[in-house]
Amino acid sequence: MAATPQLFHFDGLGVRLAGERWDGGDPSDIVLLLHGGGQTRHSWKSTARRLAASGHTAVLLDARGHGDSDWHPAHDYSLDGFVGDLIQYVSTLDHPPVLVGASLGGITALVAAGEHPRLARGLVLVDVVVRVEPKGVARIRDFMNAAPEGFESLEDVADAIAAYNPLRPRPQSLDGLSKNVRRHDDGRWYWHWDPAFMRIDDEPQRRIDPDRLRAAASHVSIPTLIVRGAQSDVVSDAGLADMLQLIPHAHAVDVQAAGHMVAGDDNDVFADRLEAFLAQLNADR
Repeated sequence: MAATPQLFHFDGLGVRLAGERWDGGDPSDIVLLLHGGGQTRHSWKSTARRLAASGHTAVLLDARGHGDSDWHPAHDYSLDGFVGDLIQYVSTLDHPPVLVGASLGGITALVAAGEHPRLARGLVLVDVVVRVEPKGVARIRDFMNAAPEGFESLEDVADAIAAYNPLRPRPQSLDGLSKNVRRHDDGRWYWHWDPAFMRIDDEPQRRIDPDRLRAAASHVSIPTLIVRGAQSDVVSDAGLADMLQLIPHAHAVDVQAAGHMVAGDDNDVFADRLEAFLAQLNADR
């Protein structure tokens, strides 16, 4: 029988946050999934369903300013804010989780795990390294800033996503897009995150200290998996090699048909890689 996700809320650092929990049977086997900037927890739905079916407990969080979590009253979307929220949530758990993070969620997980060694029992970084490719990061930023006036229809939303990510087939049904956009009073569709997240003086990528990331990575002591999209324009061979020097015990795998949005591009292969890592982690407990 398929698990039914349970919605919950909790207090982060000055902001009320939302999440959902998929109970797979073992409450001590928690996999905490953190989405990328501009996404919501729904980007992990297929992964969570599969993890729960395999006996894991999957927890998905909407980051501050995203999805069903509140927008921060002072528009604080700094790395410290995201990391603080994560630590706050983990403190409510009875068992340390495995952290799985994509893009911004991966950066958050990396810093939290490196600066707080007992926070988690495993770390999975999804197309995340310290030495990123500037052109790939700029392309993401351009995509997120491209429609401040919103979209006239869900078809236009789908067109924009397809133009950014030609690797992913255009969905036949547009219903799923309503998880990432909201229709405002003017009748137009807008991304479901606080626009302040992308302001020049607030956008997290502009406030992340590379030295902090390198220091955090060099202090990661828990088992670590790096899953790279082979078609990614954000993580290069050089960036991955640099990351493996910082975390020499990490294991790296590629998902051949995926770009930066690995789980969304090929969730079956991504989930295979993730479950193999979790199985080994549990065998070593």
